[in-house]
Amino acid sequence: DESASKKISQFCVRLGAKQRLRFNYGLTERQLLKYVRIARKTKGSTGQVPLQLLEMRLDNVIFHLGMASTIPAARQLVNHRHILVNNRIVDIPSYRRKPGDIITVRNRPTSCNALEGKFSGGDNPHPPDHLAVSLSEGNRPTGLVSRIA
Repeated sequence: DESASKKISQFCVRLGAKQRLRFNYGLTERQLLKYVRIARKTKGSTGQVPLQLLEMRLDNVIFHLGMASTIPAARQLVNHRHILVNNRIVDIPSYRRKPGDIITVRNRPTSCNALEGKFSGGDNPHPPDHLAVSLSEGNRPTGLVSRIA
């Protein structure tokens, strides 16, 4: 079969990598392009910086803390104003986290119900090294961003 032995072009490899990145983080083409432009302007590896920026997005941090089962679910929690960052409501999923930020769930019945059954310390027993998770008063999950990913 001729198609099976056909060499995959460099363009095809790069396009596949870009599409996987977009799908995994739930980004539009324009959002991903913005992160690449920011990475070009900063010092460091142009390939590593966009990944660090993506890992520090609020929706991604909420997903990795185990507060949501998927990134789209994490985006919905943020959009519906269930999430507090440093005791302030943040409703922008792409909000960039900084080291030392504390992420909690609002202390109201609808916010607690939005997380009910989704968070138990066992769902995600090992969050990434740059994140720490604990349960605060009222069994509400609290996440801490300790350093840049």
